[in-house]
Amino acid sequence: MASSVIRRVCSRAPAFLPKTLTLLPHPASSSSVILPKVCLKSSSIGSCRMISTSRILQKETITIHLHMPDGEKVTTKAKIGDSILDVIVENDIDIDGYGACEGTLACSTCHLIFTPEQFKSLPDQATDEELDMLDLAFSLTDTSRLGCQILLTKDMDGWNIKVPSGIADARDV
Repeated sequence: MASSVIRRVCSRAPAFLPKTLTLLPHPASSSSVILPKVCLKSSSIGSCRMISTSRILQKETITIHLHMPDGEKVTTKAKIGDSILDVIVENDIDIDGYGACEGTLACSTCHLIFTPEQFKSLPDQATDEELDMLDLAFSLTDTSRLGCQILLTKDMDGWNIKVPSGIADARDV
């Protein structure tokens, strides 16, 4: 069966998908296939045709360990590509006031502390906006970052991350 390849650039694609998708018609239905071997249905998002199915949205998971201020260690599964803020909210992990601005970089309540090795291996450096919020965070360290800005990767499997003993909501300053 001959088919033409359709390429679409999607600026609003989820982080786990490439920005350019190669679509092929699926031989058995009117759905499309994203290479390699994933059957998709089309739906419109923004100015591009985006893909959605439960199969592609089943992201690979890793395990992270959160060390709470009271000494408790909370171990949770986390989807690759999600922010640490998303993981804490989706898993109903009780951290008082955590993520008050819902990841809009308007507070510092999702402040986390990483080991020096972890901090060096984070895929992205903090932006100026994140650094401005971190300046207002409680118990700031040289290895502090905001959980809303850290997208999980496969390399973070098994990481131990410290939750500071208090929060400072930058919106109240």
